[in-house]
Amino acid sequence: MRVPTTTDVPTSSRPQSKSHADPFAELPTPESFCCNAVLTRHVVPAAHGYAFAVTKGTRFRIIDLKGEQVVDFMAWVHDKPFTRLEKMSTAYTRYHLSGVQPAVGESLWTNADRPLLRVTADTVKVHDMTFMSCFPGLYTKQGLQGHRSCAQNIFEAMQSFGMEDILDIAEPFNIFQNTPNYSLKRLGSSKPGDYIEFEALEDAVCAVSSCPYDLDGFNGGVITDIAVVIAKKK
Repeated sequence: MRVPTTTDVPTSSRPQSKSHADPFAELPTPESFCCNAVLTRHVVPAAHGYAFAVTKGTRFRIIDLKGEQVVDFMAWVHDKPFTRLEKMSTAYTRYHLSGVQPAVGESLWTNADRPLLRVTADTVKVHDMTFMSCFPGLYTKQGLQGHRSCAQNIFEAMQSFGMEDILDIAEPFNIFQNTPNYSLKRLGSSKPGDYIEFEALEDAVCAVSSCPYDLDGFNGGVITDIAVVIAKKK
């Protein structure tokens, strides 16, 4: 699979208070993603999930292969032992970013009020931090028994990291989801090959779901594969 490239994405011009600014190293360029790194690629089948661990300083991309595909994303601090207690929190992230989604150079924060993942490149810049993951009961109530869901996808993927209950999933950062004013309709913003790239600020376990929500034209009405590409430093 070819790793998409893009021109340099400028850092955010949004003003930050001194206490909320991320005190980290200079932002890398998108072109440097492949430099001095070993790439690991994983294609996540449509309507399924995948979990993976990354060490501090690792960069990775989540790629929409076909376009208009929402990706539910969650992350936990990979402490030792791995308790899954400290996790990415959209509530803390909204607080630090004054209620809006992270721009390039800004971070996703944890429920312990620490930055966990920094956005280092983003070809779409439209995402969602308001909706929960779709869950089995949501579809059952609509007569769709057995329909796959993001909550189930994440839970299944995280069982290899010791998760025992679907209620242990975290709050999702809904990548590529365009839902202004809480509107769930066909407003897909990502094109084939679009991606968002993160840098891990701590050791972390991450999980993604190719969102199975196919009602009313959401996700373009057709659920498609996504990809995760991890660039591990040599």
